[in-house]
Amino acid sequence: MLFDDLPSRQAETVSHLRGRRTPTGRRMGLRLVSPMPAPGEPPTPGPGSTPPASLPSLDALFRRYSAYVAAIAMRLVGRGDEVDDIVQDVFLAAVRGVGDVVDPEAIKGWLATVTVRTARRRLRIRRLRGLIGLESQKSYDDVAAPGASPEQRAMLSRVYAALDRVPVNQRIAWTLRYVEGQPLDRVAETCGCSLATVKRWIASAHAVVETAVNG
Repeated sequence: MLFDDLPSRQAETVSHLRGRRTPTGRRMGLRLVSPMPAPGEPPTPGPGSTPPASLPSLDALFRRYSAYVAAIAMRLVGRGDEVDDIVQDVFLAAVRGVGDVVDPEAIKGWLATVTVRTARRRLRIRRLRGLIGLESQKSYDDVAAPGASPEQRAMLSRVYAALDRVPVNQRIAWTLRYVEGQPLDRVAETCGCSLATVKRWIASAHAVVETAVNG
C-alpha cells in the first residue's frame, strides 16, 4: 500500500515537492515548514478590523509568512500557477481580519486556517469549471523538485491527477493527513467535521489515489 507507512512515505512524497519559489522569491522547503497549528487556536476573522499596535504591520506579516502560506497552498492545490493568487487572497483577508487576532502568537495559525479555506474555494471553482468544460487538463509535472527522477515525477503527477477526481473536502482531508502529516483530530477540526466523517473522507480519497498509483 502506497501510504501505509506514514512517516517514511510522507517524507518520500513531500521531499519531491520542495524547491518551488514563493512569492517572495525564496525556495520552499515543504518539510522545513512548521507544522500547521490546530485550526481551533486562531479566532474567527471579522471584517473591517484595525490591527492593534501590538500586531505587526501587513507588510511585515507578508515578509514573514508569505513563504509559509505559499507552501501550504502548493501542497493543497498542486499547481504553482495558482499559488500566487491564493497568497494574495489570504493577505487580502488579513487586511480585513487580522485585527481580531488578539494574541500575536496566534497569527501564524490564523493565516494557515485562512489558507485552507481559500484553497478550498479555489479547488471548488476549478471543479466547477471542469464540469462545464472551461478547465483545460493541466499537467502536474512541475510539482516535483528539479532533482526528482522521471519515475518520481510521474508518481506525483498521478497522485495529484487522482486528487482532482475526488470531492474537494475529501482531497483536502487526504492532503492534510498524508502530505501535511496532521493527526486525524486536527484534520477534522480544519475540515469542520466529526472525526468519523473525516476518516470516511480520507479513506475514500485514499482508495482513489492508491488505484491511480498502483494501477
